[in-house]
Amino acid sequence: MEQWLLKTRFRPFGNKLIRKEMIEKLDWIVIVLSLAISLGIGWWAAKKNSGNTESFFLAGRSMPWWLLGVSMVATTFAADTPTLITDWVRTDGVSKNWLWWSLVFSGMLTTYVFARRWRRAGVMTDVEFYELRYSGLGGQILRAYRALYLGLFFNVFIIAVVSLAAIKILGVLMGLDAWQTILLGAGVTMLYSVVGGLRSVLLVDFFQFALAVIGSVAATIYILNMDAIGGLDGLFAHEAVKAKMSITPTKDSNWVEFFIIPIALMWWTSYYPGAEPGGGGYIAQRTLAAKDVKHATKANLFFNVAHYALRPWPWILVALASLVVFPDLESIDQAFPDLEDGKLGHDVAYPAMIAQLPAGLKGVVLASLIAAYISTLSTQVNLASSYLTKDFWKRFCNKNAGEGEQILVGRVSSVLVLALGSVVALAFTNAAQMFIVLLMVGAGTGLVYLVRWLWWRVNAWSEIAASLTAIVSSYFFTSKSTLPFADPFGWAVEMGHWNYVGPVMLTTFSWLIVTLLTKPEESGTLTRFVNQTSPPGSGWDRFRTEERNANEPSMGSDLLKVFFGSAGILAVLIGTGLTIYGDYLPGTPLLVAGICILVPLFRSSVNTD
Repeated sequence: MEQWLLKTRFRPFGNKLIRKEMIEKLDWIVIVLSLAISLGIGWWAAKKNSGNTESFFLAGRSMPWWLLGVSMVATTFAADTPTLITDWVRTDGVSKNWLWWSLVFSGMLTTYVFARRWRRAGVMTDVEFYELRYSGLGGQILRAYRALYLGLFFNVFIIAVVSLAAIKILGVLMGLDAWQTILLGAGVTMLYSVVGGLRSVLLVDFFQFALAVIGSVAATIYILNMDAIGGLDGLFAHEAVKAKMSITPTKDSNWVEFFIIPIALMWWTSYYPGAEPGGGGYIAQRTLAAKDVKHATKANLFFNVAHYALRPWPWILVALASLVVFPDLESIDQAFPDLEDGKLGHDVAYPAMIAQLPAGLKGVVLASLIAAYISTLSTQVNLASSYLTKDFWKRFCNKNAGEGEQILVGRVSSVLVLALGSVVALAFTNAAQMFIVLLMVGAGTGLVYLVRWLWWRVNAWSEIAASLTAIVSSYFFTSKSTLPFADPFGWAVEMGHWNYVGPVMLTTFSWLIVTLLTKPEESGTLTRFVNQTSPPGSGWDRFRTEERNANEPSMGSDLLKVFFGSAGILAVLIGTGLTIYGDYLPGTPLLVAGICILVPLFRSSVNTD
């Protein structure tokens, strides 16, 4: 195998091995053409904007479910997604994916309990929601804090995550330096996202998602049929692959870390992009952009099905195949010696496998990965600029800012966020590190984001306490090996997989205590919130002054849909995997059962406005 790699990837030059050009003319044509199409769609869509902030940030609240749903999926498919999954599969096996598969429960809660309420809120951003739900100084402080936190920290960090993955992928496959990769992504993003707003982002996402699906499936088929792999039968017969392919954990220690904690705890306690308990971020933004409640619900359901049940398996199969071609880090390092210092990790195995593709197909896959990178960049930039413009500048700096000034501030803040994210990307080694950091800084906050819709007693100070406690506690529960700049005094608590539980408990305790020690929100604010959004539960009836919509489903009905929807998605996910593995008896019935559950749920989405 080693000799084969050297023969195919290198040519002799004196006493040295010089890597062949991996990107051929046909690949360049495909890449340039895809970028040109993306820019063309983005600029065409920009002309459809009416020149106001609602059009720029929410596409005029007129978008159909299929476009919003696809955009949600495209945004979650960033360049870091296949590299992260590859890292996990190679180090701990397929079962480690339960760290994010478990988040489906949060996604289904958003779909059937909260999506329609977000749409009814009528706010421009999920941060503006704070002054609909909370009153007085607390509401103002919370809105300003969350605008800066999400706009200048959280979204910057997301940009850094996807930028790091792109740096590795394009470094391996195209020989680009980090600054060249960042310049490419930022440049294209600014050309359509900064100019065209959300409408441009949504339409470009649709094209880029189609390209991403074609690229990932085609690449998987080719890789599986390589002589070194020998198809599915050859892949699953390899000893290194057998040890990693189980869908559930095989080690006693891994059951707690990869399955028990995610299923029992993580999905409802942590704030994570795309799976925020109660909804939020770009999911809320696209929900708010829907033409009505029915489209908002369908968009969320489509996203969860596609995100969890359909997309992972091509990446998992490529990750398993990489164990055959590149059994360890040394083999990757030998094949790609010009990788930047400090960037070698198991996540590099994904672009290393893509390097084996023939001309043309390699260009399609590369174009899809670049598209995924730019898609996520554009979403996070647009989202961050909406926070900084509407929720900070317009609200607290210049209340009289006109539409033109706000759009200008939005574009300037977009450039700022892109620049900061690019700098942060250089401080990390791999996407797995950054995933853990994102979980930890939001550990324990998810519960308060759920409960604020269910319990009138939660106030602005509850959320402030939760967020600050999570950030501080995660600092001391995250090891230096995970977070490069953590724990300079050596105070970190090393508890293995229980490190996540520590911040959750501290955060939950802090916001509950603060809630009970502070005053509830003003009755008038709660009345307005109830009448406008119709939150679930009878506890809100004391503030209701308008009759409840007769078409409004009961909380019991919503939770039943959450249960069956989650079960259906997981059935399709596991059934697909088992069928691919050749375990047809359990796999195929599971797959069919999942489809039979999901189809009626999708058709039952109704407009409750």
